[in-house]
Amino acid sequence: MKWIGAILLICATTLIGVEISSKLSRRPKEIRQLKTALQILEAEIVYSQATLADAFSQIAQQLSQPVSSLFQAIASKLNTSNDLTYTWGEEVNRFLGNSSVGRDEAEVLLQFGETLGQYDIVQQKKYIQLSITHLDRILIEAQENYQRYGKMFKNLGVLAGLFLVLLLI
Repeated sequence: MKWIGAILLICATTLIGVEISSKLSRRPKEIRQLKTALQILEAEIVYSQATLADAFSQIAQQLSQPVSSLFQAIASKLNTSNDLTYTWGEEVNRFLGNSSVGRDEAEVLLQFGETLGQYDIVQQKKYIQLSITHLDRILIEAQENYQRYGKMFKNLGVLAGLFLVLLLI
């Protein structure tokens, strides 16, 4: 019975370490998707001059989860509400809980949401480029964190399980 409990404890701590490492590996992918979403938004605003609800629907169709769900939710809420800043902030905060992105990315998105729809096309393009630049900086940091800590958390999960088993025996 002790051995079964020890194996289960090691498996549980290993899975926790793998999950943390997995979240670190998903973060750069989601940041890249956010950058792509902003680039698509820029193209939709500048070249096709689509409404924001239509632009967000286009972005949702072109990207994968969880980023597509953010833009789909905003697009559907814009059809019923006219308060873009509130809708954007509410959905970004909801997105933060459902994804691997961190507070830094959310802050960039929230600041961008405050400018969205407030200016002409040229100014809006500048704000999009500024947000993309901030996301580039955050992406480099996220990739470094994954390189530095990804394997460590996997190994730490196994070692923590072994330590607890030895401590309890």
